[in-house]
Amino acid sequence: MDERPRRKLIIQIPCFNEEAALPVTLAELPRAVPGFAQVEWMVIDDGSSDRTVEVARAHGVDHIVRLRSHQGLARGFMAGLEAALEAGADVIVNTDADNQYAAGDIPALVAPILEGQADMVIGARPIGNIAHFSPLKKLLQRLGSAVIRFVSKTEVHDAPSGFRAISRETAMRLNVFSEYTYTLETIIQAGQKGMAVVSVPVRVNRELRPSRLMKGMSAYVRRSLVTMLRIFVTYRPFRFFMAVALAVFSGGLLLGFRYLYFVAIGEGTGHVQSVILAALLMGGGVVFGIVGILADLISVNRKLLEQIKWKLAKVEERIRRLEERP
Repeated sequence: MDERPRRKLIIQIPCFNEEAALPVTLAELPRAVPGFAQVEWMVIDDGSSDRTVEVARAHGVDHIVRLRSHQGLARGFMAGLEAALEAGADVIVNTDADNQYAAGDIPALVAPILEGQADMVIGARPIGNIAHFSPLKKLLQRLGSAVIRFVSKTEVHDAPSGFRAISRETAMRLNVFSEYTYTLETIIQAGQKGMAVVSVPVRVNRELRPSRLMKGMSAYVRRSLVTMLRIFVTYRPFRFFMAVALAVFSGGLLLGFRYLYFVAIGEGTGHVQSVILAALLMGGGVVFGIVGILADLISVNRKLLEQIKWKLAKVEERIRRLEERP
């Protein structure tokens, strides 16, 4: 393992009204991790209305990032990454404020990055053994991870896990568009950009409070399905729209052949509606195909803009390092 003393680890915790749970979480965080000379804590206050910030300061948090209003977990996560990069983090660990994840597993989480084997490491929870997860939630967790593996071409076992380690280079290249959660998009982006993403098994603690990402199982199911659909549309637009185009066009084509069959047996007079519907479906299929091509071009343009942003960030970092030299 690389023991270079100059490395800095920042453990970030997105928070929204966490004055009760935060002390428990902070009490478990390490101040020393093998491979790092410095281990610092960061709290991202997502517009809390309670004493989250005061509690963080009282417990020795090194960096506090304050958002003026509640902007959601995804934006809080990205604000933390940006602040951690500015603070000189070489590796960033993200964990939840509700102490869901065992902080004692942080050394195992960062080890693949220190060893040069990974750019992003996802902590894989023992989903099947978590008592407060319902059977439906466990099923959706596994289904969501399978979808992410398919889209991102990575071998991630617990895609919704927020317990993860990210290298500095990787953090500079991530962008999150969702306002709901960052967990799925970041894995997909990392996989599509050729980064090495691995999973390591981690432990979980007892539940301190119910999850705030879902308000009832129906809301969780709805959001999970919408998120998975959105992932396909955003990151596989050509495949998604072409699949829809093929299905719609094929339906119209079959209706057209059905009408021709009735014409061939002399019963075509009473099936004019089939001709109209067939034409509409085939036309709709062509439209979906065009939309797929345009969406794919937009996707390519987005990737080019992300590359430009990353290169600009690299230039700014080089300039900053030159300015810091004596």
